[in-house]
Amino acid sequence: MKAVVVDDEPLARERLRALLAEVADVDVVGEAGDGVAALGTIESTRADLVLLDIRMPGMDGLEVARHLASFETAPAIIFCTAYDDHALAAFDANAVDYLLKPVRAERLRNAVARARRFSRDALRTLDDATPAEAPRQRSHLCARVRGNLVLVPVAEIDYLLAEDKYVNVHYAGNDVLIEEPLKTIETEFGERFVRIHRNCLVALDRLAGLSRTTDGRVFAKLERVSEPLEVSRRNLPGLRKLVRSL
Repeated sequence: MKAVVVDDEPLARERLRALLAEVADVDVVGEAGDGVAALGTIESTRADLVLLDIRMPGMDGLEVARHLASFETAPAIIFCTAYDDHALAAFDANAVDYLLKPVRAERLRNAVARARRFSRDALRTLDDATPAEAPRQRSHLCARVRGNLVLVPVAEIDYLLAEDKYVNVHYAGNDVLIEEPLKTIETEFGERFVRIHRNCLVALDRLAGLSRTTDGRVFAKLERVSEPLEVSRRNLPGLRKLVRSL
């Protein structure tokens, strides 16, 4: 069983590696000190098991678990944390176990045994589960580009445009396609993005004003975006009111 250890504290990672060295048939193939690095390491190593801290700067462990749900072969997750206030959320993320630090060797062996019986399809039910507490907003969106994982910081997104069954995410002069409904993104990030058309969300902090063409159409001007985006008649009244309040 290939394992990856994720914790922002080097000593915690070292201790977990030492404990795993005593567990039969477990090979630690990588480690990471933050959530973004963790996703890349987990994907490149094709890990079967992830020992995952929850409280980390930037992307926390619960968000990592949500992104892992999109992996073609999702690993089993054992959360290892010094706090017990995320236990319900952790099991809503289909973790096979939740260990409190300092992790005891016997408790870890039992958790690994559970992970060996873990169904890889279980993690995919994350988005369908009814959470005990509302999930935190993600800091990144997850995309695939020619088979490679790309993490897009939500704070850098200029706008999102629905195209058939995909959503084109435009950010910092780049764009990637994600397989996630525009409505889902609007619901999760309602305070960050505003809908200007049935197929388009724009970042509120990028709005630079509105303009009207001679034929009566209205377009939204965005900072860092050269081409204005058309506003639908349905969304225009609310957008005008919003622009005046900025």
